[in-house]
Amino acid sequence: MQTVKGPDRTPEEEITRMVNEHQLALLRLCFIYLHDRELAKDAVQDTFLKAYRSLKKFRYEANERTWLSRIAINCCRDLSRSSWFRHTDRSVTPDMLPEPTVQPSYEDDTLTVEIMKLSRRLREVILLYYFENMTTPEIAETLQISQQAVSDRLVRARSRLRKALGIEFEGDE
Repeated sequence: MQTVKGPDRTPEEEITRMVNEHQLALLRLCFIYLHDRELAKDAVQDTFLKAYRSLKKFRYEANERTWLSRIAINCCRDLSRSSWFRHTDRSVTPDMLPEPTVQPSYEDDTLTVEIMKLSRRLREVILLYYFENMTTPEIAETLQISQQAVSDRLVRARSRLRKALGIEFEGDE
């Protein structure tokens, strides 16, 4: 549930609330995107810094989580475009992921590795849909693509994951 900014909150109180509510989810998002824990932390920090700077412009017409996720994805994209990023080893193993609230099973680890092997476009929609529990319209707004594009990417990603995991499934969910 999104909390609407109250008239008595200062920008510092508002950003502190956002950090408390969204930091872990954004860290997971950035980590799976960047494949590096320290870069993910940097991206989250940049996300909240940019959000703080833009807080006066944010009208709460969009979902707060969507807005922050969009900023985080842009921060991740900026980091991944840097020449340093392209020349470092970002091999990721499941034990490098931020600590989950529930202990994952072997199947969860395998699935996570396969998700991380997906292309950026497919990985983004899977992550936002299943891990961040965003709706198709929220994902479309976050990624600035059409809802149909989100649906198409979800179908392709599910298909590739099923194939990679050796799961036969007729039809789509």
